[in-house]
Amino acid sequence: MTRLGSDERELRDGLLAALRRLDERGLNRGSTGNLSLRHGNGMLITPTGMGADDLSADDLVWLGFDGSLKGRWKPSSEWHFHQALYLARPDLNAVAHTHATHATALACLRRDLPAFHYMVAVAGGDSVRCAPYHLFGTEALSRAVVQAMHGRKACLLATHGLVSAGGSLRDAMKVMIEIESLCQTYLLAL
Repeated sequence: MTRLGSDERELRDGLLAALRRLDERGLNRGSTGNLSLRHGNGMLITPTGMGADDLSADDLVWLGFDGSLKGRWKPSSEWHFHQALYLARPDLNAVAHTHATHATALACLRRDLPAFHYMVAVAGGDSVRCAPYHLFGTEALSRAVVQAMHGRKACLLATHGLVSAGGSLRDAMKVMIEIESLCQTYLLAL
């Protein structure tokens, strides 16, 4: 990899640290899930098929919004919806996707997370919508994610998992953690 500027090095290190935090909290396992950060005219994203323990900061892939690619690995198979969110939402600078247990359980029921608790508002509205099922890595899923995230910072993916986003990586992580906790509480309440 070419020599990196200090800003990009900091972004890469922060992204890798966040991915490891998701694993430590049990919100992600192995090579499931992915994270990205808007960077320049594209994004830094986790590579496909590699877990946090297998990665170094240099393994993260830069994918331009024009399709250009820099890195030694292929980007996450979910890069389509990350890119679609960045292009549709200039306010978003970070996207996280996990298969967190409780959010995924609710998504497998194909149910929205309603405003059963006031903290649902952390996702930007009175619910966390569940996007309809589409095969992973497809344009159809990307369109569904953008629609479900309209005016929101999180959505569930039917039979799949959870997506969160924010103006910063810290914001996206905060939403991810809170929504997973709320999904657990909601399932217990049911």
